[in-house]
Amino acid sequence: MPRDLTGFLWLLKLGALANLYFLADTFALAGGADPHIVVPAQILFAVSAHRCLFPNRYEDDVVLHDSFLSSTFVTRVLATFVEIAWIHQLAHVLRVLDAGQTGWVTAFSWWMVVQVVVSQGFVWGAILTGRLSLYFFEEAGWAVIFVLNTVASAYLYGMYGTLDAAGDARLLLQLNLLFGAVYLPWQVVHLRALRADALASVSPAARDGGTIRDRLRRSLHDRKRATDAASWGGWIGLVWMAAYWAVLIPPWVHQIVRVLGTR
Repeated sequence: MPRDLTGFLWLLKLGALANLYFLADTFALAGGADPHIVVPAQILFAVSAHRCLFPNRYEDDVVLHDSFLSSTFVTRVLATFVEIAWIHQLAHVLRVLDAGQTGWVTAFSWWMVVQVVVSQGFVWGAILTGRLSLYFFEEAGWAVIFVLNTVASAYLYGMYGTLDAAGDARLLLQLNLLFGAVYLPWQVVHLRALRADALASVSPAARDGGTIRDRLRRSLHDRKRATDAASWGGWIGLVWMAAYWAVLIPPWVHQIVRVLGTR
């Protein structure tokens, strides 16, 4: 991969246009839109557009633009809302598609929501304490979320496979299964990289010490402008940014809105 990501980081801004299109499309929905589907999508599209324009990597406060809009604090506050909203939406999709209201599927869906909240605690803990190991636990939580989502989707897909009039539902479940098949092996690689980073390095916050208030201030004011691949996490970081903010998650969420947004 290229050593310098300047071109990629600027090209990523095109993702903001796609997200703004998706956002506008949700506002064009007729009355009766399901808020559990549409509102999380609107949050995700708006925040993803922002992150395409002002990319940030929490570790070492790496940014493309030296602006408070790129700061770790602003980015993480927005990400907290969008991640909880997105998983709430995915969990709601499982419950909507589970016509039989299967007990364990419902339990899995709510477990996903609880788990994403727990993961937010880990990532904020990493930012405020400088302990990089907490990023590992945050991402391990995401692996749990998508194991739950994939298992529940596989069960529901088997149920819908016997129904002739369930094409749209099957499509959403197929997307869930496809994402799980790609994401979970990738996440294993990601977790190994995070563990290696945590063992090999000390973050500036942990090294410099200070109170939580000091670290909170740093998360708002400390920014390291960089475009080299290593600062952005190498190919793992590149794939993560493109998929999460532009080319994978937003189109997937838009498809969910198209299928279930007005049910």
